Amino acid sequence: MKLVCGPDTFVLPAAEDALRVILYGQAGAEDRGSAGNAAISEVRRRRMEPAPRAWDLLSIALSVVTADFAGLRDHSPDGWTREFDIDVAVADPAFWTGQAAPLAEALAFLTTDRWTLRFHDGGTLPARPRKPVRPVEDCVVLLSGGLDSLVGAIDLAAAGRKPFAISQTVRGDADKQVDFAARIGGGLNHLQLNHNAHSPGIQESSQRARSLAFVSFGVLAGTSLRRYHEGLSVPLYLCENGFIAINPPLTGGRLGSLSTRTAHPEFLSRLQRVLDAAGLRVGIENPYAAKTKGEMLRECADQVLLNAEAVRSTSCGRFQRFNYHQCGRCVPCQVRRAAFMIWGGAPDSTGYAYEPLGKDDGDHAGFDDVRSVAIALAAVTADGFDAWLGNALGSPMIGDRAALRDMVERGLAELKALHKSYGVK
Repeated sequence: MKLVCGPDTFVLPAAEDALRVILYGQAGAEDRGSAGNAAISEVRRRRMEPAPRAWDLLSIALSVVTADFAGLRDHSPDGWTREFDIDVAVADPAFWTGQAAPLAEALAFLTTDRWTLRFHDGGTLPARPRKPVRPVEDCVVLLSGGLDSLVGAIDLAAAGRKPFAISQTVRGDADKQVDFAARIGGGLNHLQLNHNAHSPGIQESSQRARSLAFVSFGVLAGTSLRRYHEGLSVPLYLCENGFIAINPPLTGGRLGSLSTRTAHPEFLSRLQRVLDAAGLRVGIENPYAAKTKGEMLRECADQVLLNAEAVRSTSCGRFQRFNYHQCGRCVPCQVRRAAFMIWGGAPDSTGYAYEPLGKDDGDHAGFDDVRSVAIALAAVTADGFDAWLGNALGSPMIGDRAALRDMVERGLAELKALHKSYGVK
């Protein structure tokens, strides 16, 4: 699939057969896509002054997310892997041309698609505000409305940090993002941005590339901080439990991006290399890479606040599909439910659409994700943990494999306790 992405002033005559995507503006026609209009308006309203290459990174991310929406996986030869050919208008095409291959490799790992990226002059680079506002916070934390990001922001504030909370607005989570930011640390400086990516026709539901936009929002915010403009580096905290970050294939049928790779250490390492090459002094960190979700809850620094807010958080991979209710049976929901059991804090009154996991039908114990966890547990019993884990930690970009191996084993033990409590066979 071919796309040409840039502001409405950007023209590439040789790409008449490509989907035209207007960045930071309205589509203007039914056969066009668009992305980023609300985000640039909010950044301007806040009088932020991000680094030029952070703007370019966001332009690339918005183009990728729109492509991810536009390319239907069931139209590909294998029902999953797609091929994208994207031309993007940026402010510094010479630099980004040198990063086309590393970016394509990072995206290939994230989405299991094939990406070709080309860069051209004509990208959006907003004028410097007359009176820029440079936030005084010392780091950035991504605050999604999920349970892990809630714990991460709580822990940072409790440790004396002053995080700038950045949210990617998602329907059903926007209000809780605001509430969480207001309650943590006496109230966090909070910025909500939306990629507003849209393409004509039916949009692909798997959406594996959204995390690139979220991280790019964080980078944009990080380069707007006072400390960044003083020449210092800025930590960007992406808080995710290690089990979901690694997302080990539960069965042979869940390889690759069939399981999300949003916080996988290989993707984050590849993206960090691009940031470093760009001279963007923002360091991506996941402080919970070696922690299970249950351990994150147990060790959270403010148990009173966590008890009050945990159940309001969102973990479900199908939240919008179930009319903004958590399904209770997808892998993220199972990990969440297991974590609540291990934690022993507030009772899990989430109100799952499918609560009795042990019920032996296609909606509960017979559902694909429940069955996949059960198959994984059976494989560990039959063949041993290491045989089941296989090469899931084989990437050369993964460090401290021993700690991660032990974490995955503990995470699987949490799921085992959940299945046992519901009688899943």
